[in-house]
Amino acid sequence: MTHEFRKIVETAHRYYLNGIPCVMASVVALDGSSYRKPGVRMLIAKDGTMTGAVSGGCVEKEIVFQAESVFKFQKAKMMTYDGRFRLGCEGILYILIEPLQITTDLYNKINQQLKARLSIQIISKYHKSLEEDRIGLRTYINLGYGDTIPLSNSDSPLNKGDNNLLEFTQELSPLFQLYVFGAEHDAVQLSLICSFMGWDVIIIAPPNDPRELQDFPGASQLLHLNPEDITGLAIDQNSATVLMNHNYAKDFNFLIHLLQYSPCYIGILGSRKRRIKLLNELISLKPEVSYEWVERIYGPAGLDIAAVTPQEIANAIISEILVITRAHKKAAQSLSLI
Repeated sequence: MTHEFRKIVETAHRYYLNGIPCVMASVVALDGSSYRKPGVRMLIAKDGTMTGAVSGGCVEKEIVFQAESVFKFQKAKMMTYDGRFRLGCEGILYILIEPLQITTDLYNKINQQLKARLSIQIISKYHKSLEEDRIGLRTYINLGYGDTIPLSNSDSPLNKGDNNLLEFTQELSPLFQLYVFGAEHDAVQLSLICSFMGWDVIIIAPPNDPRELQDFPGASQLLHLNPEDITGLAIDQNSATVLMNHNYAKDFNFLIHLLQYSPCYIGILGSRKRRIKLLNELISLKPEVSYEWVERIYGPAGLDIAAVTPQEIANAIISEILVITRAHKKAAQSLSLI
C-alpha cells in the first residue's frame, strides 16, 4: 500500500501548488469481508477527479457524493457502505472522509522518509457513528521524529476532541524494490510489469551497455555497474533480486557480490541444472555462506505456470516473489480449488 499512499501524496501536493482543494477517503474499519481491507485510501479533487480506489468501483461513486459536504464545510465526516447486497462482499465499510492538505514542507518530509527507506505510521481517529458533530475526526502521520503531523485542516487541536473516538493505526513499510541484474528484452518486460505492481525497479546493466533509462519503461533507475561495483546499493530485506544476464559467469559473479546483502528473494533464470552448478561453485568458493542465505535462491525463477513468453515469465517471477514475501505456505493453485 505504500506506493498507493505515495501517489496520493504526490497528487495532493500538486493540487496544493495549484490551489485545488481535495479530500481523502480512508477505509478505517470493516465488519465482515470486502474486496479491499482497512488502510486503503483514495483522493478526490474538487472537480471529482479520483486518484486511487478503495474497492472495485461501486463505493467510489458514493464517496464522491458524500465528499461534497466535506468540500463545502471543510469538516471531516464518517460514512458507511453496506456491500452485503451490492458488492457481494458480505461486509460493511467504515470510511473517513476529510480535507487533505499536503504542503511543500510536509511533502518534502514524507519524500525524505520514503527515500531513506524508513517506515511511515498513519493514524486515523474515527467513530462508527455517523453523527455530524463529531470533533477530532482526522488522520495523522508519524515520520519517526517524535512529531505527529495532521494531514488535514483541523477542527480541533491535536489530541483534542471526542474521547470515545476509535483509532486505526497502519504501518507502511518502505517501498518494495526489485533489482534486475541484466538488460535484455526479458528485463524490459519484467521492469514494466513490476512497475504496475507499484514496485521500485532498478536495472543493473553492463557498463558498456548503450541503453538509457527511457529504454526500460517503469524502472526508476538504470545503473551501469560491474559486479564488483554494486557495493552501496540499498538492497535490504524489503528487496528482491533477479539475475538474468543470460551469461553464467556474469550471474555467478553478481551472486558472489550479493553476499553482502540480505534480499528476501534471489531469482536466477535458467534450468535447475544451472542453479545447482551455481550453488556448488558458490559454496566451494564461499563455504562460510549461511544456509539461510542460500535458501533465498530460487531457480528457475518463478512459479510453474507453464510460462513461455517474456511477459509470462515476468508474471511467474512476480507471483513467486509475492508468495514468498506474503509467507504464503500453500502451493500455488487455482483460487477456485482452495
